[in-house]
Amino acid sequence: MSSKPSAVLWDMDGTLVDTEPYWMAAETELVESFGGRWTHAEAMQLVGNGLMDSAIVLQSAGVDMAPEAIVQTLTDRVAEALRTRGVPFRPGARALLADLRANGIPTALVTMSLRRMALEVVNLIDFEAFDLVIAGDDVTLPKPHPEPYLTAAELLGIDIADAVVIEDSPTGVAAGRSSGAVTLGVPHIVSLDEAGAHELWPTLERRTAQDIRDLHSRLAMEGAR
Repeated sequence: MSSKPSAVLWDMDGTLVDTEPYWMAAETELVESFGGRWTHAEAMQLVGNGLMDSAIVLQSAGVDMAPEAIVQTLTDRVAEALRTRGVPFRPGARALLADLRANGIPTALVTMSLRRMALEVVNLIDFEAFDLVIAGDDVTLPKPHPEPYLTAAELLGIDIADAVVIEDSPTGVAAGRSSGAVTLGVPHIVSLDEAGAHELWPTLERRTAQDIRDLHSRLAMEGAR
């Protein structure tokens, strides 16, 4: 019989919602406004990074602004895209999230975006999706450090070893794995083949709370954590 995880901890950008194109467009616009050039390859290097770390990279690309101002500007632009173009859920993510809620499994959103950005997304979901939101400005050390996931577990009152983390980037997988959680990788725009996830699913489509239970139970029995 499968055991129920104490919680499922979701990454946001690229895992729950497909906002990475919004971020990349905002980065490109900002770099070009200072006369620089921002390539797709450079944008890919920032996927999953903390915003302050990304801001420093953008400074090196010619953006003559303080890191804090870069973060606020990018957040404003992506938030506006969400309001005007909607929340682009990743395939199967909304249905799985709703099924977890229906089955009484606690959920948390753990993102390196600013809290106001995370709440923009949460408030546009048409059901009560999360018990907790941990954002980039709620922690001292961003992913790939485990602090964001450990903080979520502490505030939920659970043992992180009894949680399942869902991530789409090597940075996020590293954070989940080092926290001690069962870490599920669902690759999006970057490969996770060498990232160290306990398991990879190509998509969340047609996945249910029972699949998450089975994953948690099997990995617990195998001692993968």
